[in-house]
Amino acid sequence: MSTFIHDDAPKSLFHIGRAAAPTGVLSREEAQALVERTVKLSTADAVRVSVNSSRETNLRFADNQRSTSGVTTNTTIRVQSVFGKRRASVVTNDRSDEGLRRAVQQSDAIARLAPEDPEYLGELGGQQYTPVSAWSDATAELTAEGRARAALSALAPARAGKELTVAGFIICNASASAIGTNAGLFAYHRGTTANYTLTARTNDGTGSGWVGAEDTDWAKLDFQSVADRAIEKARRSRSPVAIEPGRYTVIFEPEATANLVGLMGNAFQARAADEGRSAFAKPGGTKLGEKILDERVTLYSDPADPLILASPFDAEGLPLSRQTWVRNGVLNQLAYNRYWANRQGKTPTGGSAGLRMADGPDSLESLIAGTTRGILVTRLWYLRPLDPRTLMYTGLTRDGTFLIENGKIARSIKNFRFNDSPLFMLNNLEGVGKAVRTAGGEGGPGVAMPPIKVRDFNFTSLSDAV
Repeated sequence: MSTFIHDDAPKSLFHIGRAAAPTGVLSREEAQALVERTVKLSTADAVRVSVNSSRETNLRFADNQRSTSGVTTNTTIRVQSVFGKRRASVVTNDRSDEGLRRAVQQSDAIARLAPEDPEYLGELGGQQYTPVSAWSDATAELTAEGRARAALSALAPARAGKELTVAGFIICNASASAIGTNAGLFAYHRGTTANYTLTARTNDGTGSGWVGAEDTDWAKLDFQSVADRAIEKARRSRSPVAIEPGRYTVIFEPEATANLVGLMGNAFQARAADEGRSAFAKPGGTKLGEKILDERVTLYSDPADPLILASPFDAEGLPLSRQTWVRNGVLNQLAYNRYWANRQGKTPTGGSAGLRMADGPDSLESLIAGTTRGILVTRLWYLRPLDPRTLMYTGLTRDGTFLIENGKIARSIKNFRFNDSPLFMLNNLEGVGKAVRTAGGEGGPGVAMPPIKVRDFNFTSLSDAV
């Protein structure tokens, strides 16, 4: 069952209870007992039970004051029933005996009426998983006071003057996922995520700066650094000037890299390539083994990577391991689900576990210093696909776009719309920095990207948004 607690205080950010609430996240033993109870209720040939439990704490502030603070706990149980190749699923958050029985009966009844799924391969039996240590007590047990203190890193300097307005969102999640089948599989993983995003705007309406940070461990987030950088970026971005759209040398901060390159995480599907629907397809086959990007580019997924720390299994319970999609610019492998792997005689890889680009030797500062004329981009937003065969996207720059001249940031410039592809930009690479875990990338949680420098990035028009 789910609950929401609104812990807003009427007078002060610090008039908040100090005691940490129970996490609301099921232990391995609790999750396994719940799975086993549910499996026993089904009369289906095959049954899979997936349990997800979480406790989310958050604080939102805007217009230089706190607006909401709360805690949400939730546990959901998904029951999938299979008769032959007919399958269906039902989701409930009622953990009572009657609630579980009702969900199983509904799932069984619907499955008997469902059309056959020709791609269903049966449920997995017992598997071996590499444990991933993604849990932090500091994140799971964070109090409302702790969130409020972090918010003051931005609120205090904004309130001290009259030139800035800040808005931010602090969200901490502790969660556990478990999967069990009547074929003998049981998988369990728990993890935490602390995410902080901050926008600072100048009160004249012309300057905006955005910075985000994310880690499994709340204690590792440097809130003061986030606030200082966002405020400085807002001040420097005031009164932007317009320059002509066109192709420019562009330096992407890690978040901007993640916004676009992170979208490649779902593009490595072998089936789409084999069926000719992918950027990695070619007449008569795929581009496996071919150079598709600059040789400095290596892209991989790894649930145990320190900057990713994702679940070591997918939604079917299939173990996930390190998969290197692009190695030194060469398309190294593609992603196979169980059905397509069985059909093609390959080993299934399961779904992707985050996405990371390998480190390079440069820093953001050295990339800027080595640029005669170019553009620095803080982040991208409102990205939309244009052509899956080239991974072409359109979108906008936002919250701090600057002209670089002679190795220095010269002035703030108006934002652009772009039409470009991560495949094109990573073929026009001129420099790569060190990857960091990003806070709001389009590729979802567990995306780690470096700052990069590319040439001939295609800005198509100006945008008046700041």
